[in-house]
Amino acid sequence: MAMVSFVDETTSGERSSAWHLEIFEERLPLREVIRRRVFQEVAEHNAKGGDVFRGLVQPTDTERTLNGFKLRQPRRVDPEEQAARALDAFSRNGFVVLVDDRQVEELDAPVELTLGTEITFLKLVPLVGG
Repeated sequence: MAMVSFVDETTSGERSSAWHLEIFEERLPLREVIRRRVFQEVAEHNAKGGDVFRGLVQPTDTERTLNGFKLRQPRRVDPEEQAARALDAFSRNGFVVLVDDRQVEELDAPVELTLGTEITFLKLVPLVGG
């Protein structure tokens, strides 16, 4: 079992506080790591409720805000839809995944998970005016 840390960063230098997830497997494909991360953040949102979703990718029918994505009306977020959106975003270079500072480029690439593994999701911010 590994206690994995997840951190979100942007290319503009913003870095979120790490949050942790217990993963019982020692090796998973990157696609499953992303899926588990998304399912956890959706479960937390749905349990807590509210009109702001804080997660890896933007749900449908939301507006980007400083602290997440504002839902037009408070609602439950679909974890399957969010996971599909996240995998699609990765495929379109919406974010880069670093596992202990090593980039993982393929969704089917195996990720070694040990106690203290840090997985960084580097969200790529489009350049303005360029």
